[in-house]
Amino acid sequence: MLMIRQRVVGVLTALTLAAGLGATAVPVAQAAPAAPQLVWKDCPPEAGWPPHDPRMLCSTVKVPLDYREPHGRTIEIAVSRLPTAKPGLRRGVLLHNGGGPGTRSLHLPSAYAQLYPQEVLDRYDLIGFDPRGIGHSAPLTCGRTEAGLPTEKVLPFPAPDGSIAPNVAFGRALAADCLANGGDVLPHVTTANTARDMDRIRIALGERRISYFSGSYGSYLGTVYAQLFPERTDRFVLDSLVDPARIWHGMWALWDSGAELRFGDFAAWAAGRDAELGLGSTPAEVRAGFLALAARLDRTPGHHPEAGEVSGNRFRMLYRGLSTHTALFPEIAAWWRFLDGRDAQAPAWYPKVVEEGIPADNEVAAMLAVVCGDVKWNRDPASYQRKVTDHRQRYPLLAGMGVNVFPCLWWNDPVEPPVRITDRGPANILLLQNLRDPSTPYAGALGLREALGGRARMVTVDAGNHGTYDPEAPSCAITETHRFLVTGQLPARDRFCRPDPVPAGAAKAGGTAALFGRGMI
Repeated sequence: MLMIRQRVVGVLTALTLAAGLGATAVPVAQAAPAAPQLVWKDCPPEAGWPPHDPRMLCSTVKVPLDYREPHGRTIEIAVSRLPTAKPGLRRGVLLHNGGGPGTRSLHLPSAYAQLYPQEVLDRYDLIGFDPRGIGHSAPLTCGRTEAGLPTEKVLPFPAPDGSIAPNVAFGRALAADCLANGGDVLPHVTTANTARDMDRIRIALGERRISYFSGSYGSYLGTVYAQLFPERTDRFVLDSLVDPARIWHGMWALWDSGAELRFGDFAAWAAGRDAELGLGSTPAEVRAGFLALAARLDRTPGHHPEAGEVSGNRFRMLYRGLSTHTALFPEIAAWWRFLDGRDAQAPAWYPKVVEEGIPADNEVAAMLAVVCGDVKWNRDPASYQRKVTDHRQRYPLLAGMGVNVFPCLWWNDPVEPPVRITDRGPANILLLQNLRDPSTPYAGALGLREALGGRARMVTVDAGNHGTYDPEAPSCAITETHRFLVTGQLPARDRFCRPDPVPAGAAKAGGTAALFGRGMI
């Protein structure tokens, strides 16, 4: 299983972090090419995450850069395959995406091979791929170094006085760099085109249909594929859900209220350990202490020997990332106590590992390409200032970050409108959602549930992690997922359940919670 330290690496270094064929306004040629002969070879290294399964091999699939010109320029998409299915039981392939947007997903089969039970592995070959613009698939860059992309700027926390003027300046400059360095690939790195790439992967693998499992941003990607290619959609499991009507600023806006709801879990946890932690004997005391420390760091930042200056916004950012799994609550407490001067020992810091051949800013560049290229944003900075001022009062934990400006205000217009999600199509989608997920809050999940109608069933769990399918935090969502992937049987109706009992000390930040946290949402 993926361990807690691997999860922290994802949280702190990867932003800690956001139609049928006629449903788009731009006509897109969908003529299926002949299936190419894939050449399988050893996969490129992935800096130790996840542990590599030696059975997994990699190849590339050529796809059109612009699907409106199917015979024009092509790019290569890196694809991986881990054959696990048994003859006589094999149903097909199960594709995976790591969320984000901006997350490399080529090595995910090695991770999921550790998570699925044998009855699932017996039926599917596991497939991963780096989405276009990411990792080993025509990677994008904005020409920035890691130092030029502080997370609390990429996630646009406003200034301590509530002004968004620094965010406007940062966003305008970053957008200019991305547009200058992204080349002709940048406008075509969108969710719809990634979904079309998935279908080219299906063709290259020689499969009539594909099954799919992903969450967070990957839930939206899967939704778009199922809308564009309903006849090619087999069994789809979507976890930690994105409302297609809210992309993307509307989803970001939910972060502020989501952080408040999730803080109740942390506050109750910390108050129950007041003798050990000293952060407050009641949830109200814990909350007051958190806000007081963040305000003090706004005035006088702390210092970490490896991470450097820790401002109030960086502290808020750390809370947001680490709150995505209950097993990481001790990390929040460790940072709190260190920055408050109670502990001399600095919490461990996990610097980002930059891989050879992949730009240091690739995750940010690809994330922005998707969220700015999927949909046109409101271009009036003053409207964002008004929203930030409002949310700072209503949801002070993140100080209005969720409704702040993004570089998308200064981006070029999208090449096509978003794919319109409807309730038309086969009823073969299982939705999973935790009730207090801070990164993809429950309100967004309800939006997707309504949009899909009878095409889906939803399982909601009374929990707060980002990632419902977590074998180390078992619930009815695990049972329903395995049943659906093995038999195709969806629940007769939507379900709600509480987590199963877990022995004391058994919780780890594993499962898909460890996978989805590596990207924006």
